[in-house]
Amino acid sequence: MAVIVFVTGGARSGKSSHAERLAAAAGGPVTYLATAQAFDDEMTARIARHRDGRPPDWVTVEQPLDVPAAVGAVSTPTVLLDCLSLWVSNLMLADLADEGVLERADALLAAARARPGLTVLVTNEVGFGIVPDNALARRYRDLLGWVNQRAAAASDEAWLLVSGLPVRLK
Repeated sequence: MAVIVFVTGGARSGKSSHAERLAAAAGGPVTYLATAQAFDDEMTARIARHRDGRPPDWVTVEQPLDVPAAVGAVSTPTVLLDCLSLWVSNLMLADLADEGVLERADALLAAARARPGLTVLVTNEVGFGIVPDNALARRYRDLLGWVNQRAAAASDEAWLLVSGLPVRLK
């Protein structure tokens, strides 16, 4: 049986740690699907710290673009996707139109629903701040908001992390 858990929150809210605890608590092997890309030294170091902090028996798959196919190919009972926020940014950088990004999000959710086991989706909540001052940032905020709405609606369970505290949404 497929179970989708949605975990959102602001930067440094504790969402990734919470998602990792949920994945570990499920028992059995975990595939960590990472969407980050290293475009500078700081991001390279950040990715290395995240990779080094994972349990050694977790499988790491780095896939910045074809996330639906990567989720569909996972053979472990649990997959933790971290994160939708960077994935949407990657798709925008790859020049996908908004409809293309939303179609990919639908494909991801279909892949998660089709696989047996637990899929944990991590994302940033970007709707709590002020309206960005430029068109690209507004487009990103809107597009990620729409992807988050679809993912939350498709999830069986949803969490909001605030200052390290998990608040169950559903």
